[in-house]
Amino acid sequence: MAEAVRWIARDSRPAARRLRAAIADLAGLLGEHPQLGTARPELADEPLRFGVVRGFPYLALFDPTTNPPVILRVLHGARDLPELLRDYRDEQPI
Repeated sequence: MAEAVRWIARDSRPAARRLRAAIADLAGLLGEHPQLGTARPELADEPLRFGVVRGFPYLALFDPTTNPPVILRVLHGARDLPELLRDYRDEQPI
C-alpha cells in the first residue's frame, strides 16, 4: 500500500490521500464482512480472497480467517498478478 500511495503522490497528493482512504474503507468493510471479496485460486490459495479498492485500479489480497481480516498485499490490477502472487499459491511440480 505504501508503495502505491508514494507512486501516486508523485503526481497528486490529494489522489494519494484518496487511495489511502479507499483502502481504509475497504479494511473497515472487510472487518464487518470478512467473506466479502472473491476467491481467485489461480492467483492465491484458499482461504485468501481479493477485494476491489473502490475508485482505483487496485486489488487487496486478504486473509478472511483472521480477526480482523488482514490485508496482505495491495496491487495494481494491471501488474503481472500471477508472478507477484506466486508465494501465495501452492506450486505443483510438473
